[in-house]
Amino acid sequence: MTQIVKSKIDQACRVAEEFTKLYYETSDKRRHLMSKLYLDSGLLAWNGNGINGNERIQKFFIDLPTSDHIINTLDAQPVLDSAVNGQLTFMIQVSGTVRYQDRVPKSFQQNFIITAQGDKWKIVSDCFRLQEPLTNNDTKS
Repeated sequence: MTQIVKSKIDQACRVAEEFTKLYYETSDKRRHLMSKLYLDSGLLAWNGNGINGNERIQKFFIDLPTSDHIINTLDAQPVLDSAVNGQLTFMIQVSGTVRYQDRVPKSFQQNFIITAQGDKWKIVSDCFRLQEPLTNNDTKS
C-alpha cells in the first residue's frame, strides 16, 4: 500500500469518527439543524422511503419521533479520485441500535457518502435501514 493511499484511509477514518459523532448528536438532540449536514441536492433513503433535497430531508427528520442512537461499528473508505472527479469523498458504514421515544431499541445499518464542501462535510447520499431479525422460516435454503 502506498503512503498516499494509507494517508487517505487514515483521513477517512478520522473524518468518519468526527462526522458520525456530529450526525447522531444532531439527529438525537438538535434535529432542527439536520438539513445543514446534507448537500442541497442530498438524497436520503430511510427504510425504503426516498427523500431528496435538504429541505425535504429536514421535514422528514422533524416528523420522526425523538431518538437515541448508539454506534456499535464504524468503517470508512476513501472513494477513488477517478470515480468522483478528484473531489474528496468518503464512504462511511455504521451499525448500532436506535430507540425511538419509549419503544424497544432496534438495530440499524446506515451508509453515507460524504464530500468536502470548503471546510465542511456534506452528505451526498444517506441510506438508513432498521434491521429485523430473521425468523426460522426465513433462514431455510
